[in-house]
Amino acid sequence: MDDNAALGGMAALSPGALAGLRVVDLTRVLGGPYCTMVLSDHGAEVIKLEPPQGDEVRDWGPPFNSDGDASYFVGVNRNKRSVGLDLSKPAGREVLLRLLEGADVLVENFKPGSMEKWGLGYEAVLSKRFPRLIHCRVSGFGADGPLGGFPGYDAVLQAMVGLMSINGTEDSGPTRLGNPIVDIATGLFSTIAILMALHERTASGRGQYCDMTLHDCGMALLHPHAANFFLSGKRPMATGNPHPNLAPYSKFTTRTCEIFVAAGNDPAFRKFCDFLGIPEVAKDPRFATNGERVVNKAALTEVLNTRFANEDGHDLTRRMLAAGLPAGPVLHVDEAMAAEHTAFRNMVAQIGEFRALNTPIKLSRTPGGARSAPPRFNQHGRDVLMARGFSEAEIAALENDGVIVGARRK
Repeated sequence: MDDNAALGGMAALSPGALAGLRVVDLTRVLGGPYCTMVLSDHGAEVIKLEPPQGDEVRDWGPPFNSDGDASYFVGVNRNKRSVGLDLSKPAGREVLLRLLEGADVLVENFKPGSMEKWGLGYEAVLSKRFPRLIHCRVSGFGADGPLGGFPGYDAVLQAMVGLMSINGTEDSGPTRLGNPIVDIATGLFSTIAILMALHERTASGRGQYCDMTLHDCGMALLHPHAANFFLSGKRPMATGNPHPNLAPYSKFTTRTCEIFVAAGNDPAFRKFCDFLGIPEVAKDPRFATNGERVVNKAALTEVLNTRFANEDGHDLTRRMLAAGLPAGPVLHVDEAMAAEHTAFRNMVAQIGEFRALNTPIKLSRTPGGARSAPPRFNQHGRDVLMARGFSEAEIAALENDGVIVGARRK
């Protein structure tokens, strides 16, 4: 797929807030690539250095695109330039060092100790050779501590940090969240860390090391359950759709669809009941305060399901929203993609045959978003090296020696 394919939907309309930022991306799978995609959406030049077999999620399908790359890869690798590089070879590591000259950020998610084994550790080598470099490492647990150096995977970390224990119901038991929330959160937290380090560099002139782990980022998602535990000493349990601290804040059934409604305080609940024509419910001692509603959640749910039974959920929730009452229909993914407001907010981008979720970050002067389709493996190898001063003869020698890899090894 050509980088200059005609743009459809909402593509980036400016160079971006991060234009001029150079990022060398050694990550694969999800957490790291998600981070570098966010940076690239907003103008950073991201050079994705892939091992000879490529980023393994190129094979995590079906579905696959016309280039044979899986949706899992396609969804988080737009706007990047791909170079196939064998870092197990000394010459490959020399290529990396040359690419780091003038780079602002290095992001990698190798097993802790790998970069050091290759003579590319931050403290011993990179910080001295490239004092302005921001080195962000994404790992499962970090390099040290009781679990230091162990591999980390999203679902395993969901289990270990407590996220599974508060997801699901009493009947289902601990349940994995349907999307890889720990990986995605780690990508987002890593982006924040990099931007913080870049901001600090404007004052100090120095780079630094960002030690980002799935473990820490997964734990950071435990609000309000960790806060509840710290204050009450009671073990948080899975509650299903209802909120552990608020009621009503849950899913209900209507004639046409399921809906989700939320009342965040007592005045909002009274307004909610007035709107529904059941003001007496707000005066019922069982439901008069949020604390009582949480205790009597089952009874309240029965009352509301009875009230909603004959309603058109789509029409009802639209009227509730217009009245200032938070509510919405429970949509499937395809329905959410086709929704009018999704289009209005430019949340689906299209470049040729490539379609994807667009950036949620809306900046007034420097809007970002999809700029180019995800790269084929090593699509930009020669171009990237030539732009960094490699001669034709050097590139040919690297290709002949298998350092620059033109095709994936399966």
